[in-house]
Amino acid sequence: MNVRTILLPALICAVATLSAQDSQAKAKSLVKEAIALAQGGGKAALLKETNNATGRFHVKSGDDLYLLVYDMTGTCVGNGFQPQMIGVNRITYKDPNGVLVVQEFIKIAQTNGSGWVDYHYANPKTGKQDAKTTYVEKFGDVLVACGVYK
Repeated sequence: MNVRTILLPALICAVATLSAQDSQAKAKSLVKEAIALAQGGGKAALLKETNNATGRFHVKSGDDLYLLVYDMTGTCVGNGFQPQMIGVNRITYKDPNGVLVVQEFIKIAQTNGSGWVDYHYANPKTGKQDAKTTYVEKFGDVLVACGVYK
């Protein structure tokens, strides 16, 4: 067995881990940016920018980061990817493994103020239910979230 046979799989795994950590850092950063905007301009400014199809919190071509904003009853009030979800109450939404995703978002926001929620969600790039983690942070009477596929 040569060194390449041993090191190559380890290197691939390390790069994938760094890439996932980088994506999670970007998701958290986007939420922090949104919270800063809301602190300066209020919830209305946050929702206006999130729901603006050309806004900075809307999904960009080649990227999959966008914001979600939910009220504490589970109603989507901001969505940077699927505007048709705005106004929809998703409190009972379950992933394929039975995780009540929006309820978990709310629980994190109300108990810790912020944190990560792991679940599965349809990945538009793969067409499959892939593992996803979403950073959630409470702002006033809403929560702001951004997720990445693992």
